[in-house]
Amino acid sequence: MKVIISPAKKMNVDTEFETHNMPCFLDKTEFLMKYIQRLNYEEAKNLWKCNDKIARTSFEYSSNMSLTEKLTPAILAYEGIQYKYMAPNVFDIKQLDYIENHLYILSGFYGILKPFDGIVPYRLEMQSAIKLSGYKDLYDYWGDSLFRKLYEDTDIVLNLASKEYSKCIENYLSGQVQFISCTFGEYKEGKIITKGTLAKMARGEMVRYMADEKIEKVSEIKNFDRLGYRYSEEKSNNKNMVFIKE
Repeated sequence: MKVIISPAKKMNVDTEFETHNMPCFLDKTEFLMKYIQRLNYEEAKNLWKCNDKIARTSFEYSSNMSLTEKLTPAILAYEGIQYKYMAPNVFDIKQLDYIENHLYILSGFYGILKPFDGIVPYRLEMQSAIKLSGYKDLYDYWGDSLFRKLYEDTDIVLNLASKEYSKCIENYLSGQVQFISCTFGEYKEGKIITKGTLAKMARGEMVRYMADEKIEKVSEIKNFDRLGYRYSEEKSNNKNMVFIKE
């Protein structure tokens, strides 16, 4: 079983930790880097959809970006809410071994990452309106390569990624493989609703739970009970596991 999660916009550099590998699609990442480096400031800002302060910092950094220097393990490079609740910086050796063998991070820039792949900060969301010659968008650019990489040695994937990122896998699903999502919600006026921030917290906590318990089977995930969530057998099915906050 493999687990997929989304990246985070906020990133940092921490070269004190050892990286184990380089990202598997580095040639395609280099193509994207060179494309971004050819943009002028206004074009880059429009691509990134951010304010001037962030755009100027990102533009200066991108202009001098190197994909092979000052590398940070992917799992420690992202700083979003999901990663805060996962807290991989305090994992022990067994927990780190678990995520290295099971966890994958989807990325608009790198495609797909293992936790200890060496990466640098970047700014490129999967749904960015990038104008690449011969491609409609980044989903088209990455095609089925991420799906094939993910399923090359498993037939079960647990989806803890947002729709923006899981879409690049879901587009290529067939009956030969399993793709199981998790919904983290709460009841409001008789309906189950999902709140973005709480879902991010729960996804990070789920990865931590799986690393703590060394989860190998989907059925074992039903015991997840952190942050007030409980598994709902009634609302779940073979494609979506629903956890409701009490």
